This record gives sequence, structure tokens and C-alpha cells, in this order.
Amino acid sequence: MAWSEDQPMVSIKDLHKSFGALEVLKGISMDVMKGEVVCIIGPSGSGKSTLIRCVNALNDIQQGSILVEGQEVNDHNLDKLELRKKVGMVFQQYNLFPHKTALENIMMAPLLVLKQDKAEVEKLARQLIKKVRLEGKEESYPGELSGGQQQRVAIARSLAMNPDVMLFDEVTAALDPETVNEVLLAIKELAQDGMTCMLVTHEMAFAREIADHIYFTDRGVIVEHGPPDTFFDDAKDPRTVEFLGQIL
Repeated sequence: MAWSEDQPMVSIKDLHKSFGALEVLKGISMDVMKGEVVCIIGPSGSGKSTLIRCVNALNDIQQGSILVEGQEVNDHNLDKLELRKKVGMVFQQYNLFPHKTALENIMMAPLLVLKQDKAEVEKLARQLIKKVRLEGKEESYPGELSGGQQQRVAIARSLAMNPDVMLFDEVTAALDPETVNEVLLAIKELAQDGMTCMLVTHEMAFAREIADHIYFTDRGVIVEHGPPDTFFDDAKDPRTVEFLGQIL
């Protein structure tokens, strides 16, 4: 199916996901346009991480549809590798290879998966290291880097595949408070560059600043959604009001 930029880059319709008898997502629908930044917030266990893991086929789904650039993710014939070239993901845990330097971690996927020229890949990797403000750390191993630095290497590693969409799953949750802002700044600059982003986050001030649209999920459904100012200043649903009251 041909996809054009006036259509949603990610379109989720009536998404249901269960783990055994536990239904985690109970009919989620949302559209994300090219260049849009969407933040998904909500209490623990509300299905946020499960939702974005479905977008790049890390979780299979029981019912519904997820289209990424017109490609149905819930398709038995899906080439997951092709999908993940388009959809980058950064996790709460950095998942870097400990025996590889920062530069080598960033270079691995373009070399092994995309089979790109080594000199070109290294040039790009050095540009990405600079982009996430880690110049001078190219030859450092993950164990020599702070959590915030490792997470920025993980972001650069995802960007090395030149994705069209970036998914961020609570990427600051495991970080010390003083390193959170370094990572948020890297994401903010990506968004300003026009990258389409879906973020699960509990950083409310950041969500308000960066998001075009905010979705509040609770118990597997979208309770309320809207642009940041409306969402934070004029929430209507009692569950949203209560949640925001607890964390703001």
C-alpha cells in the first residue's frame, strides 16, 4: 500500500493485547503524523510500554491494526527487520554491548544489517556522537560511561539506522536525576529536527514542552488526550485530574 505524507505515519486502530488471561490493551486507537511528537503518560501498569512495543512488533497483538507508513505490523508475512529499519527504539535499559566502544556500538547495525560501507558508517557514527554531545567518548566502553552517557549512545545507535520514527520507552527511568536532562535535551533536539517521536515518559514538564499531543492511558484504555496546554490546564476526566494532581 502506497503511503503519502498527508496520512498518519503511525496509525493504531482498536488495538488489543493480552498476556495470557490479562488484557493489557483494551482497544487503543491513535494517529501520529510525520514530524509529530506524541507523549504517552499514565500510571504504572496502564499499558504504555506494551503499546509502543507493539508498534515495532516486539509484542504481537490479538486484535486491531497498526500501520507504519501504510505497512500493517499485524501481518504474519511482515519483515520485522524491514520494519525496524524504519522504527527505531530506545529502551529504559541501554542494552549496549559492553565489550564494544561507544563508536563501535553505534556502527554495528549499519554495518551488519544495512551492509553499508565502513568508512561511511564511521563518518556518520562520529556525527551522531557529536549530535548527542559525546565528543571525546568515541573510544570509551559502556562501563566507563555514566547512565546518561550510555543512554545517549543508545539514542545515537538507533539514529544510525536512519529511522523514520523513534520510540522512547521510559528512557530516563533508570537514570540519576543529574543525568536525566542530558538525555531529554538529546530527544528535544531530535524533535526540533523534525523526527517523528512516540515517547512513554513520566517527565511531565518535558512532555508539556516537547509534545504536540499527549495521551493519558489507564487500565489499558486512552482516558483523555489533547495538546499539552489543554491537557495539563483543562483536563476533564476525573482519572486524569487525579493522576496529574499526584505528580504535578
